Amino acid sequence: MPKIHGEAIVRLDKLLSSLGYGSRKNILSMAKKGYIVLDSSSIHDASHKVNITSDMRDRLYIKGEKLDPMPGMVLMMNKPIGATCSHKEVGKLVYDFLPDRWRHRTPVMSTIGRLDKDTSGLLLITDDGALSHKIIGPKNHVKKVYLVDVAAPLTKNAVDIFASGALMLRGDIKPLAGAELKMIDPKRALITITEGRYHQVRRMFAAIGNR
Repeated sequence: MPKIHGEAIVRLDKLLSSLGYGSRKNILSMAKKGYIVLDSSSIHDASHKVNITSDMRDRLYIKGEKLDPMPGMVLMMNKPIGATCSHKEVGKLVYDFLPDRWRHRTPVMSTIGRLDKDTSGLLLITDDGALSHKIIGPKNHVKKVYLVDVAAPLTKNAVDIFASGALMLRGDIKPLAGAELKMIDPKRALITITEGRYHQVRRMFAAIGNR
């Protein structure tokens, strides 16, 4: 049985507030207006206690629409170039592409790892901290694959250097774990890494005199 903040039974206003539907005052107003329907019955008491079940979205409707996904939601985004994986930086953020309500959930929706502002590709966003740690934790060695276009032709030497487990990045105090480089053509390759250091892929190619 899924739980919200470790609880199997919660107040309706607490549940909806945590899912971004507004403050408890807002939830109270919605209840009084008959906007909240649980098990086919209108709920006018925002403090009503709800038994959290796996079919919650089929039981609870807000303004005629199914309840948003419960905590543990995972989104896949094709991140565009120019968007930043941050909650605080100025400019376009990946969270700007989410429905407004989802940006006010508790726990907060966060990216699992990061892609650089000038990088596009698959990005996972979740409110599940345990899942995020499982994927990005350095001890778990989860593989991440990047398609890379470089300025100068690649050589077999680059494949060997990346695989060696001895490549040092400027400013780091320990070498990178071995990485797999598969050349598609002289200036394009797939690189598979199991770490997530700051700007790692760009810095790896810079370390061998490429970009």
